[in-house]
Amino acid sequence: MADDRFHVYDTTLRDGAQQEGLNLTVVDKLAIARHLDGLGVGFIEGGWPGANPKDTEFFRRAQTELDLKHAQLAAFGATRRAGVKAADDPLVAALRESGAPVVTLVAKSHDRHVELALRTTLRENLAMIRDTVSHLRAEGQRVFLDAEHFFDGYKSNPAYALEVLRTAAEAGASVIALCDTNGGMLPDELAEVVHAAVQTSARVGIHCHDDTGCAVANTLAAVKAGATHVQGCANGYGERSGNANLFTVVANLQLKRGFDLVPPEALADMTRIAHAITEVTNVTPNSHAPYVGVSAFAHKAGLHASAIKVDPNLYQHIDPAQVGNDMRMLVSDMAGRASVELKGRELGYELSPEISRDLVERVKDMESKGYTFEAADASFELLLRDTVAGERRRHFTVESWRVIVERTRGGELVSEATVKLHAKGERIVATGEGNGPVNALDRAVRLGLEKLYPELAEVELIDFKVRILEGTHGTDAITRVLITSSDATGEWATVGVDENIIEASWQALEQAVTYGLVRAGHAAD
Repeated sequence: MADDRFHVYDTTLRDGAQQEGLNLTVVDKLAIARHLDGLGVGFIEGGWPGANPKDTEFFRRAQTELDLKHAQLAAFGATRRAGVKAADDPLVAALRESGAPVVTLVAKSHDRHVELALRTTLRENLAMIRDTVSHLRAEGQRVFLDAEHFFDGYKSNPAYALEVLRTAAEAGASVIALCDTNGGMLPDELAEVVHAAVQTSARVGIHCHDDTGCAVANTLAAVKAGATHVQGCANGYGERSGNANLFTVVANLQLKRGFDLVPPEALADMTRIAHAITEVTNVTPNSHAPYVGVSAFAHKAGLHASAIKVDPNLYQHIDPAQVGNDMRMLVSDMAGRASVELKGRELGYELSPEISRDLVERVKDMESKGYTFEAADASFELLLRDTVAGERRRHFTVESWRVIVERTRGGELVSEATVKLHAKGERIVATGEGNGPVNALDRAVRLGLEKLYPELAEVELIDFKVRILEGTHGTDAITRVLITSSDATGEWATVGVDENIIEASWQALEQAVTYGLVRAGHAAD
């Protein structure tokens, strides 16, 4: 298990699951727990057993279905109700019977919350904390305490907020996490309060929400002020603006501050883990997320590329491999020769200065007309291949294509596409139907070519984006189409631009099929 001198505590399965639009099943929670354990976190908060059936079921199944190598499970719950003994409170019993070795209790530390929300006295609130912590400790469970609304409570009544910490520590809580529940703190003022809390001799942790955009910064400030327990959520999930992004916190502490939190090989798997969790949650990943975003180490400007060509560290704060990410060169109308040369090298080409110069001019000319290659790497690679070869080379040529859209008597719209192609010395005529013109064209092309190129059976169009470009208007506007395709091993994106949306779609589709054949190892004619 993880070193007990400093805790990394994940609360994705409880606090993160409160994010709007995020709904985790028990199977989802078990899968995310395995990913987090693979990262090497010390504690995984599984939810609130007894408060809802899903979390109760999670803890039941976790006992037999989770084989955690690094983490311990924590069950979340509240202190006993006012006027009831902890031993007699059914929600405390659910925590006791959860099978979790750790219980995290939430307790009020803001005097106004005690009086207005709990509707009890300040003295009784302290008794509730003391009784619940000591009861669970006597039952053999380790107890952490989340001091809810601590920072607002400290502003309102600092003596009482600190007394909550002393009471919990004296009753046996091994950590008291100070919660910036409203997410309104800034790093300098938060650090002052944490410093005051540490003086109570309680072991202090930190739990920050991101309503000011400072959750990670606040967490780091708390650690510098003496906190030895950090809480956060995978990918910054959570209600409102989210929680401190645990991946960013761990990477900052380990790579910038020298903390030994997770094994280096686990840190090097962080990007994969972050994206694997987004697949489970079905939440679109933030491409610009620090450390793990696909754009975190992407370089676009030619000036950057010139420096990176000499030394990548000139424009990168760490080696991306440390967190399992990669440096990427984006080719656009801002590109210089260095950008193109580096992108070519990334794709396996050593480009001569002459070819690089020609390619730069072609990219800038095409992007001035509406193309975008930073979002369509596959289109750029095909352009690069054509430039190196000195001519356009493809696996098939197009004689013509036609699309008919018909509304039936029943009101259904049906699209039918016919393509006439030439490939491997054969003339091919194929027709396909689809739920739209692009879908029909896609089916017709693949139907016509699959006999010659069976690998196309695995190629699938998975995303289709259309944008009307600025500077034009109405039905005469220039349209840009981005198509994302996939096969059994990965994804790629292609771009087409034209006044006619179907022609723009055809350009992107033709490139998508061509690139799929390149990936399959077929040489162009």
